[in-house]
Amino acid sequence: MKVKVVDHPLIRHKLTIMRDTETGSKDFREMLDEISMLMTYEITRDLKLEETEVATPIVTCTGYRLAANSITVVPILRAGLGMVSGILKLIPTAKVGHIGLYRDPETLKPVEYYCKLPSDMNAETFVVDPMLATGGSSAAAITLLKAKGLKKIRLICLVAAPEGVEVVNKEHPDVEIFTAALD
Repeated sequence: MKVKVVDHPLIRHKLTIMRDTETGSKDFREMLDEISMLMTYEITRDLKLEETEVATPIVTCTGYRLAANSITVVPILRAGLGMVSGILKLIPTAKVGHIGLYRDPETLKPVEYYCKLPSDMNAETFVVDPMLATGGSSAAAITLLKAKGLKKIRLICLVAAPEGVEVVNKEHPDVEIFTAALD
């Protein structure tokens, strides 16, 4: 299985709070936001930077910025929306697109009902969905993004089931999967 479990102690701690039946809605949302932010920090280690000259109060020096228009965040509606805020806190210049899918009650296959994406098709794309269960929705969303021309795609979820990872790996072996827990 090609999956990276981001098992930082803070993420594990906050995920435990989220899973607790005693955790209320407000705290649940806050933990989702914080875990999304912490995961973003971990999974963006290899993003491309551009050198830039910066005038400091003392001298001009060389600094680094994320490559312009380099990141697009695409939540799978609606659950994925909860992860967007945490990502945007660290990468406020990221563009945001949306994919809406529902499961057909007869075929149990994902059906697209909405897709709105930014125009930059060369961006690193983060598909976000808190739960990777069967892998059907995530695989369908990735297929849709590839059909629209996106190539550099990463899947970010809080909890992944091995069966879902297997489906995404089989259909999209080029897509990295990042999760906080593999259950």
